[in-house]
Amino acid sequence: MTTPSQSQPGSAQAFARLQAEVVRLQRIIELKDEQIRLLNLRIFGPKAEKLSSAQMPLLLEEVSLTLGEVEQEAALPEAQKQEPLRRSGKPRQSHPGRDPLPASLDRREEIVPCCPEDCRCPQCGGERPVIGYETREELAFTPAEFWVRVIKREKRGSHCQEEQGVVTAPIPAQIVPKGKLSNEFIVEVLVRKYQEHLPVYRQCATLAQDHGIELSRKTLTDAILAAGSLLSPVVGAMRRDLLGGGYIQADETRMPCQTGEKTGRNHRAFMWEYSRPGGLVVFEFQLGRGRAGPREFLQGFRGKLQSDGYDVYNKLGEGIVYVACGAHIRRGFVDALKLAPLDPRPKEIIRRFGELYAVEREAREAQLGAEQRLALRQARSVPVMTALKERLVTLRQEILPGGKLAQACDYALGQWNRWEEYLQDGRLEIDNNWCEGAMRPLALGRKNWLHIGSVAAGPKVAAIASIVETCRRLGINLREYLLEVLPKLGDWPINRVAELTPSAWKAAPPAPVTNV
Repeated sequence: MTTPSQSQPGSAQAFARLQAEVVRLQRIIELKDEQIRLLNLRIFGPKAEKLSSAQMPLLLEEVSLTLGEVEQEAALPEAQKQEPLRRSGKPRQSHPGRDPLPASLDRREEIVPCCPEDCRCPQCGGERPVIGYETREELAFTPAEFWVRVIKREKRGSHCQEEQGVVTAPIPAQIVPKGKLSNEFIVEVLVRKYQEHLPVYRQCATLAQDHGIELSRKTLTDAILAAGSLLSPVVGAMRRDLLGGGYIQADETRMPCQTGEKTGRNHRAFMWEYSRPGGLVVFEFQLGRGRAGPREFLQGFRGKLQSDGYDVYNKLGEGIVYVACGAHIRRGFVDALKLAPLDPRPKEIIRRFGELYAVEREAREAQLGAEQRLALRQARSVPVMTALKERLVTLRQEILPGGKLAQACDYALGQWNRWEEYLQDGRLEIDNNWCEGAMRPLALGRKNWLHIGSVAAGPKVAAIASIVETCRRLGINLREYLLEVLPKLGDWPINRVAELTPSAWKAAPPAPVTNV
């Protein structure tokens, strides 16, 4: 038998071309397989990497599919995943038991009597005595109560000097002067929209259906925007405090906005976040995603700026040291592992990241200060980082470009110098997760109320969101804060507005304003 090399020269060349074509097609298949798995992850969520190839087609045929059903499929034993058509019924789960209801709640007993025929003995006809009760507890609810507050301001006239005229009691402080909505009602609307993500039109529908109260959406929207205008100076004071702190985390997310320029389409605006881990959060509304927005916001800032690798977070001013995010670097290898679960290389890199995060967890649980955390990192994290970088350089030389693993290595090595900054400063976090966590409420809200109604409303919504998220971080009851601060902002001296920020309010509740 002859080989291609022993036959005609043209056959050898054809065989070489065929081998090259096979390699090229295999590479295309690998890349397409990655793309398919990425699409499956977008459709089925994080549980998709646990689904088998036999489950995917069946789930795609479902007319309606919930996340719970996907999670249930992903949790099945491997034998059942490979033969989904032979399964019948659902696995039975044991009842976890009931948690007791809070002891602080009022207990109101309701006695359910026996039927009349069971209250008397069938033999002697005498009344059966009560010997005890079968008792259980259930959480009850009384719908919200609405009433009209009739405010009668006392008027007094002079009985002996007519020229003195009439005096009237002062008007109580209102969020919306001369409005028909009380301060408590406006605060409730704000909390429901920006903390519970309930759109205004649903609030109006609930009021009409459950309570017979007809309020237009414009009435509620005007009250929300009035509150946003009042809170804007407070957020301005928060911004000045944030810029003076020397360490800021930054991120951005899209925020559709109606502009009137496009019919039937929203403008792709953005909400930018600037925050301090565990502290102040300031959102800024911008129509675009360019460098002009963060450059203007950070004007005069000197210190560390931590963000992802988006190019806009470069060249924002003198005196800024740029810090990378470890979570974004790690995320690329997590995606690579999802696309190739049997590949040991992304698993190895993720394990090394786990060692770094274990050091951070130890410091957090021990409640170490900045200097102590820096010493721990120098002793434990620096050797891990050095070995991790060497491994990434070696790994990148072993793999072809274009794949997810190669992209993850390129991004990590490109951000490495910036990421190492966290090893030199105990104040810095290993990642930007504090910042990303503050974005989640906006993403939930965006899903429910769809867009911002106008460009003018954008900064006011940003001010409200800044207060809501800062109160959440500081453990402040949002209703209590807004009820105390909002009504007095209309007459509060602008040079004392820093006294009303959430952090200042928590430290020392402000005293009432005095007339000067």
